[in-house]
Amino acid sequence: MARFLVACGWQTVGVLAIGIVAAFGNSRTFAANAAAAAAVRAIWDSASGQIDVVEGDRPVLRYNYQTVQPPDGFLGCVQPANRKYGRPRSDYIHPLFDLDGETLTADWSKDHPHHRGIYWAWPEVDYRGQRGDLHALQNVFARPTGRLNLRNTADYAEIEAENVWKWEDKTPIVLETATIRVRRSGEHSRFVDLTLKFHAIADDVALARRGTEHYGGLNLRLAPIRNLNFSTHTDAADATPRASWGEARGIWGQGDRTAALAVFQHPGNPQYPAQWIEYPYLPWFQPTFPTTATRYILKKGQPLELKYRLWIRRGDKLSDETYRQQWQAYQQASGS
Repeated sequence: MARFLVACGWQTVGVLAIGIVAAFGNSRTFAANAAAAAAVRAIWDSASGQIDVVEGDRPVLRYNYQTVQPPDGFLGCVQPANRKYGRPRSDYIHPLFDLDGETLTADWSKDHPHHRGIYWAWPEVDYRGQRGDLHALQNVFARPTGRLNLRNTADYAEIEAENVWKWEDKTPIVLETATIRVRRSGEHSRFVDLTLKFHAIADDVALARRGTEHYGGLNLRLAPIRNLNFSTHTDAADATPRASWGEARGIWGQGDRTAALAVFQHPGNPQYPAQWIEYPYLPWFQPTFPTTATRYILKKGQPLELKYRLWIRRGDKLSDETYRQQWQAYQQASGS
């Protein structure tokens, strides 16, 4: 049985108290319990084995830690040639919600059945002279080890999850630790910080983008969106510091106002800054890794670490200076 380690902060306990608030007779206690109930917290769903992050009574995201099976009847809606990509999957974020409760991400897409919300995967994973595709779920798969730690504090909820990449779903080749830190939202925005660590278990493992020049790395498959606009920015090579961000904006779901999902790259990432790639017709975008025409070799004892910040907000495009300020704030906060 999977082993779950849960470190609960005062917010989690406070949520239980809100149901009996009528038993308390003073406003100070009521206010304390209300504040606890509104806190952001990560909760393990014992029925599914997945992790839900909520803020008050609002959903924020689900991290699918345990393996998710295709929905009933799904494969029958997929073109026969693509059905091999509709494989059970785990280790990804979906759904991700905006501040108004609209779903920003997509899973189990009929056009690309391997696309799965926000996930980190490479289409070319080379091991012992063979090639697997973690992106399209062929030959190599990320599976949970059962080592999972949840942390709830006054300022953020954090998921730390261990997964192992298995060759042919049998042989462990890479140990991965994904840390997802969800910070308390402001009036119009929320931050989600990702730290992804990868360790070769024994032999070298090579990672590359499709054909070493297309997609691979942190992938974001978006839910249907109206008035979609992608924008990306990377400072000139001589800029100090050199900022890089990308963003998708539009109107998701049944909403009636513009929302945005931005990604900030961390300058400590190897080969920073990464190239941006977007496919508006899907819709899908990402900061790629590794650099074009290269393969990144994972070696035992030399872990790879990649960091990103997601910025979910209301409103249309902002000035470059505002984005730059947010990128700088991420750099300052990423060490906390």
